[in-house]
Amino acid sequence: MQVIPGGTATFLLLFGLLLGAFAVRSALRLNRVLHLVRRGERAEGRCAERRTVDRGPGAERSYVTEYVFAFRTRDGREIEFTDHAPGPFGFEVGAPVRVSYDPSDPAKHATVAGPGAWGPAVMPAVFAVVLGGFAVGLLLGFVAMRGWI
Repeated sequence: MQVIPGGTATFLLLFGLLLGAFAVRSALRLNRVLHLVRRGERAEGRCAERRTVDRGPGAERSYVTEYVFAFRTRDGREIEFTDHAPGPFGFEVGAPVRVSYDPSDPAKHATVAGPGAWGPAVMPAVFAVVLGGFAVGLLLGFVAMRGWI
């Protein structure tokens, strides 16, 4: 009895496409972060809060540390945002950071990536490369099973 119509080939195709979608999402996140680092407005900010968030009972790591950063835009607005862990040890509350942001929407498009805090750029790059590699391998397996190569 086949659970999936088409069997293994269909599984390879669907799982490869799923991983590929996550790889593309990570690559887009990396592109956005690098764009902000290169062309965004800069401001001095600080680590406003370091909190532990419960991911729920079904998660493998049920608690994760989340960093909230705050900065003031050129026009005087106080903005708070969360960003990926800036490095292996993170920041202490009150630590100064350099923020790069998009002046048209600073609350949505801001990062602390840059000298001393490359975590927000490294993590999406790692996910894009690793998941992209697995996706390519699975899709090549699908193509080989179908006899197209």
